[in-house]
Amino acid sequence: MKSSVLEKLGAGILITIGVIGLLSGLGLLLVFPIKWTWNATMPYLFGWPILTWGKAWCLNFLCGCLIKSSFSANKKD
Repeated sequence: MKSSVLEKLGAGILITIGVIGLLSGLGLLLVFPIKWTWNATMPYLFGWPILTWGKAWCLNFLCGCLIKSSFSANKKD
């Protein structure tokens, strides 16, 4: 009985770690276009510093927090 509970708990922990890892990897993958486009334009146009992947990841997170989509398919006007 106890081993069944422990197996379910262990599986839940592994799934949670896997999902967090997958989302982190996807976020890191989506950061590189931001980094490349920023570094290709902003330093030359405005003299702003170039971005590392870590700073681009933070910028992506910040923009995601500040700019939310309000689109809803079931929204009735």
